[in-house]
Amino acid sequence: LTALIIGIFAITGIVPEVRATELWKTLPEPLPAPEAKESGYAKVNGVEIYYAIYGSGEPLILLHGGLGNTDYWGGQIADFSAKYKVINIASRGHGRSTRNEQPYGYHLMASDVLAVMDFLSVKKASIVGWSDGGNIGLDIAINNPDRLVKLFAFGANFNPSGVKPTVETDPVFGAYVERAAADYSRLSKTPKQFDDFVAQISEMWANQPDFKPEQLKSIRVPVAVADGEYDEAIKLEHTKQMASMIPKSTLILLPNLSHFAMWQDPKAFNQAVLKYLETE
Repeated sequence: LTALIIGIFAITGIVPEVRATELWKTLPEPLPAPEAKESGYAKVNGVEIYYAIYGSGEPLILLHGGLGNTDYWGGQIADFSAKYKVINIASRGHGRSTRNEQPYGYHLMASDVLAVMDFLSVKKASIVGWSDGGNIGLDIAINNPDRLVKLFAFGANFNPSGVKPTVETDPVFGAYVERAAADYSRLSKTPKQFDDFVAQISEMWANQPDFKPEQLKSIRVPVAVADGEYDEAIKLEHTKQMASMIPKSTLILLPNLSHFAMWQDPKAFNQAVLKYLETE
């Protein structure tokens, strides 16, 4: 993901029209989430990280994608919270969480997640991470495996070479960036600073993640490397390569869906996640 994506879609506001019936060429609105039984801010690492909690049971953390927010899991929470204590976390600078001048990095954002876990007295959890959220989950799997039960990493990448250059002109991804910009102005404590936020995070996207093969091969916690068959952003061969490097990982490809599978077919996405989490 590059700053060029933002230049085309968020700054100019020019978004190609999407005309398609295939699910993977659509960008449905996220479904509304049920009311949280608890929500608030954890003051950690110099920022305020927003979280919302649903249901009860073993902890399951949801980590959204780049430019996104916790509302984007609306179609997943009811199904997941029927079996798990769902902890929905907004990454620093995203959604309702704040940011500071500290340079963005996946390891830093992983430390935020661990700090929120400490704040909530959660020793260990499973993680469902989408896109950047998946990358954060991979960092935790590599560096803090004792805090992780299972990881479902959807639409993640292990280095920038996995990003398709065509994402810069993809109409569905462009519509996503436009949606994210509007939601930022609605949810953020700094609603007029979207461009500054994007400039900060784009510096990370230029060079990260940079997980080495030996780091991926060192992972010992169960990992599902998942994606939509027609991901606009991540190369299919990159996803398969990552799965081949993580010992005993499970490769899951959802047919006729894209980077936004959780919106395009919530039922299929949720079933894939729950089936993986419940597999011994």
